[in-house]
Amino acid sequence: MNKIDTISHRVLPSKKDRHILFGSVEPGPKTKPVVKEDMADLQNTEKDFLFDIKEVGISNVKYPIVIDSAIKPVNQSTIGNFKMTAQVDRTSKGTNMSRFLEQIEQSNQDGFRVDFSSLLHFSDSLKQRLEQEQVTVDISFPWFYERTGPSTEKVGLNHAEAAIKVHYIDTDEYTFHGSLTAYITTLCPCSKEISEYSAHSQRGKVTMEVQFTDDFNDHESDWKEALLYAAESNASAMIHPVLKRPDEKHVTETAYENPRFVEDIVRLVAADLYDLPFIKKFKVTCENEESIHLHDAIAAIEFDKEIDR
Repeated sequence: MNKIDTISHRVLPSKKDRHILFGSVEPGPKTKPVVKEDMADLQNTEKDFLFDIKEVGISNVKYPIVIDSAIKPVNQSTIGNFKMTAQVDRTSKGTNMSRFLEQIEQSNQDGFRVDFSSLLHFSDSLKQRLEQEQVTVDISFPWFYERTGPSTEKVGLNHAEAAIKVHYIDTDEYTFHGSLTAYITTLCPCSKEISEYSAHSQRGKVTMEVQFTDDFNDHESDWKEALLYAAESNASAMIHPVLKRPDEKHVTETAYENPRFVEDIVRLVAADLYDLPFIKKFKVTCENEESIHLHDAIAAIEFDKEIDR
């Protein structure tokens, strides 16, 4: 029996000819300027362009950041998702997109640290670079925190989705916002009430969006920890990364002892946020991924402490 020849003897054209085969063409004549100062700058054109633009800039920019945490690990390197925008008035054509990234690179010499004071400095520098009156910097990132099993004390890492935003006009006029999305266990009070035994539970997602007071200092208090506590301490039970059988017994019994509707969760979390002195506005949303339905359950509360005075 003859052996099958597996070696190809096909003769291929050169790489250049292959590129031509698939559409590449020779460069044409180039007559436009190559020096930046001689190039047209359409974005800096000044005319009446009909409307002001509230926000223009770049989003979905992934960049390494450094954050501090009151819960281990206390110093974290994580990935930030940046959205950076500026306000452009009707007499300006647009903004210079490259300057946003230039400012990130300049601020990353010793690691891009995400805290209030660092973001104020970054926003001020960005505003000057863009030569615009207002800028907004919004950074979302995963925040990791250590969680210990309730009985065996086995340690693992959970994470929540955090975000921090500054709307900056000048050093005396700015607002800071933060948000945290944490996961909890909820057990249905109705199921517990009507069933002879057992009750269905589900994973809940609690999102807290807050505006901070002007005098809040995040070096004195970790807002992430405070919001996480507001969500978890009002849940039927907490989520754990590592659970042995004694832990699981504790968690399921705790959930059974603390049944919660989504309405209960948002009201209880709202009460905790109301008590936090460094928050002046907040929105709380709870979404339950129902275990006995295809749909989810949702509830939300918005509250402004300044209006309620």
